[in-house]
Amino acid sequence: MLRARVAKTAAPAPSKVAGSGAILVRTTYRPVAHPTRDDLTDAFGRHVAWTSDHPLGLEVASALDAQIELADGRRIIDMISGIAVSSIGHRHPAVVSAIHAQVDRHLHVMVYGEMVQRPQVELARALSDLLPDGLDVCYFTMTGTEANEGALKLSRKATGRTRMVAFERSYHGDTMGSLSVTGRAVYRRPFEPLVPGTTFLPFNDVAALDAIDDEVACVITEPIQGEGGIRVPDDAWMHRLRDRCTEVGALLIFDEIQTGLGRTGSLFAFEQFDVVPDILTLAKALGGGMPLGCFISSSDIMRSLRNDPPLSHVTTFGGHPVSCAASLAALRVLRDGQLHKRAAWIEETVRDRLTHPAIVDVRGRGAMLGMELTSPALTARFVDHALELGVLLGWTLHADALVRIAPPLTISEPILHSALNKMIAALESASRSA
Repeated sequence: MLRARVAKTAAPAPSKVAGSGAILVRTTYRPVAHPTRDDLTDAFGRHVAWTSDHPLGLEVASALDAQIELADGRRIIDMISGIAVSSIGHRHPAVVSAIHAQVDRHLHVMVYGEMVQRPQVELARALSDLLPDGLDVCYFTMTGTEANEGALKLSRKATGRTRMVAFERSYHGDTMGSLSVTGRAVYRRPFEPLVPGTTFLPFNDVAALDAIDDEVACVITEPIQGEGGIRVPDDAWMHRLRDRCTEVGALLIFDEIQTGLGRTGSLFAFEQFDVVPDILTLAKALGGGMPLGCFISSSDIMRSLRNDPPLSHVTTFGGHPVSCAASLAALRVLRDGQLHKRAAWIEETVRDRLTHPAIVDVRGRGAMLGMELTSPALTARFVDHALELGVLLGWTLHADALVRIAPPLTISEPILHSALNKMIAALESASRSA
């Protein structure tokens, strides 16, 4: 495992600018040859901020469709799609072509919402065409957590209320607002006090929904909890949630950052419950591999961000034209190829092939599945053994005995079967080494 070094490199000496009587302190750089793998590993340990003490530390050389090639020549099958990002595979030709074409036109020109930029407009129109009435105005961001931040601000501005309701074991992001509605205290506690006025209710508990009252600005939920352990609610709970929000005038936000765009077997997960939110958030697969998020609502609700004061919500790089061009290409690939229908085949194949005494449950929908094993220790060994055999898997944040299975929707039948065979072999090996 990589370890960061403590020693630091000495700073370069100041240099004198020719023709000047003053000393200008500036950094002088020497040309450096293309870094070796050892150089990159060292720099990763010294200069890149880690999010845990045990990063994977795999050096990526390239990626294509469902496979990642490492610098040491190994190929691994990506069974988590960069956490539901690469739904149409890595480096899809249509997305790459769209990126090149947009780069040749222009990059960033102005903060979001001021200029008419074709990629933004065409993408907003394409998304609106796929969504029900009332979800027809898009506000583009860079990330999913920004999309949720915008949705929370929008709900407060539009309703004039401040209270928010979220659900236990939910995950909505790591910025201060989205973290405030993320339903696990272990992640919130180090950063408290957070945004006040948030109530957490048990997920999929119909009786608990009575706590939503006329002081609530919004209720935010994932249609299927992802980081909380791939938890699918009952239809009755979703319908009652919609009805209760309507009764008290609270805005219902569906966070489809992970579930959206074909991952669960329909273009949007809310379609499977026959429930429509007031605000929808998207990201991850939206950009086709580029950074992009958005929150979507009606023109009446979204209008509240335009005045009192103007510019109530702004972003510099949200809806970057290159990301929007990539997204539009990815959306066309997804729509024209009906790739959301392949999610059902992926689910059926996974459920059929993954049988072992150590498997407690396989839950979820489509290509958003979680395989629960008998213990966290076995789960850790299994994930390590699977990687050694060439299959990339991972946990969810709130369930350390649950393995996330979310391959690209474009994964071929031979590659999927190869991955599942290796997973069974890894499970056998992990079970023997207990």
